[in-house]
Amino acid sequence: MNWPELKYQDLKDTLTTVHLWTQIVGKIRLVKMPWLNHSWHVTLYVSPTGLTTGSIPYENGLFQIDFDFIAHQLIITSSTAPRQQITLTQRSVASFYQELLEKLALMNIDAEIYAKPNEIPVAIPFAEDETHFVYQPEQINLFWQALVKAEAVFTQFRARFNGKCSPVHFFWGGFDLAVTRFSGREAPKHPGGAPNMSLEVMQEAYSHEVSSCGFWPGSDSFPHPSFYSYCYPTPDNFKDQPVMPQQAQYSEAMGEFILTYEDVRNAPNPEDFLMQFLQSTYDAAANTGKWHREALECDLSGFEPQ
Repeated sequence: MNWPELKYQDLKDTLTTVHLWTQIVGKIRLVKMPWLNHSWHVTLYVSPTGLTTGSIPYENGLFQIDFDFIAHQLIITSSTAPRQQITLTQRSVASFYQELLEKLALMNIDAEIYAKPNEIPVAIPFAEDETHFVYQPEQINLFWQALVKAEAVFTQFRARFNGKCSPVHFFWGGFDLAVTRFSGREAPKHPGGAPNMSLEVMQEAYSHEVSSCGFWPGSDSFPHPSFYSYCYPTPDNFKDQPVMPQQAQYSEAMGEFILTYEDVRNAPNPEDFLMQFLQSTYDAAANTGKWHREALECDLSGFEPQ
């Protein structure tokens, strides 16, 4: 599968709707899972057909919710109840939310969520949101294909680290795929600032020093699907470090290095091109932050278990 072409203006209305749908599903996982450090318990994961919660414990066993962006279905499976599904099509957030609650009730799954979006400036309650309803199957399928390609490179990058490192996971708050490395040291308290997001959650998420990278579909103010890399806390000279490839730039507005998806897609070898960005921006964070790199990094490229 080649890296698909993504155009923000074509994607944005569908992604806005699906973003809100993933928030509903992600919040269901949130309320049923025990809290994990840095909110790792709330995330979704890229799957062979879309996005998935993975297994979630509940009173009667395990259940799982999957977005299938090939067949365009939301599929709910359980260890004890018959499978349920919802067609993904042009429909409002309110309609999706109501039908999902009905399907969960049929499966005897009780999941009462905080029913408003997070990390979005205008947080319309899900049950009232008739504004967002666009769903173009071909656009969400293209975005999922891009996630699949990014996931593979992120997974290789993650394997080069011995220290604490997050899974490669999809945060439904910011609607981005991310992987985060940790130095092992505590960080200064984070000042917060994300819209409709608890300060306590932000401070727990950034309680320890991080170097984080990810893939994000863009916004109206920056209409370019892009890869990003930042660190917290951010040394003053982080932004001045040499990074690769040469197309990568530091955004003062966003406080992170940016490499557009289109630059990656058009490279002769997109995987190597993206890996240069991930590695060099991590180098910038680890060097300026004085991480104990010898203890944290590894090379398992020649490791072949018998």
